[in-house]
Amino acid sequence: MIEETLQDLRQSIDKAKDALKRELGKLRTGRAHAGMLDSIKVDYYGTLTPISQMATVNVPEPRLLTVKAWDKSQVKALEKAVRENGLGLNPQVDGEMLRIPIPPLSEERRKDLVKLAKKHGEDCKVAVRKSRHDALDMFKELKDAGEMSEDDLERAKKKAEEVVGAAGQDVDDIVTAKEQDILEI
Repeated sequence: MIEETLQDLRQSIDKAKDALKRELGKLRTGRAHAGMLDSIKVDYYGTLTPISQMATVNVPEPRLLTVKAWDKSQVKALEKAVRENGLGLNPQVDGEMLRIPIPPLSEERRKDLVKLAKKHGEDCKVAVRKSRHDALDMFKELKDAGEMSEDDLERAKKKAEEVVGAAGQDVDDIVTAKEQDILEI
């Protein structure tokens, strides 16, 4: 039962780290990548729809995205959604597609993005600590039910702390790598 609880802890930590990577992937670093537009939703016949479900996003150059709508009548809606999203992008309609040049980041914007990356890292650490708390509660319930001795409880707590400590270091490494990516000119 101890090993199952530790496995659940590891799984929830992995989910938290995956969520962190997804959030950090949305942050602009000055280079174009198709994932930049993942958070944008377009009003598609009355339904808010992610761009990836209604268009093809390509990266023909390091500082350019192209978006080709599957339904040609939605090009204007795509343009409006990208323009109003808050990413600071200025799409240009080119026939049946959008061309989205990615402007270089200012030093101030880079610092803001680093702060945001650190905030996402801290949110991930909070999720990891919550998972640890849940695992420790489970250990305590097992001890109270008589399925675990006091010594087993202490060993299980120590293993859980080791897992959480390693996860905290992983989160720091992920955030540091993203910071370097953002600050790279």
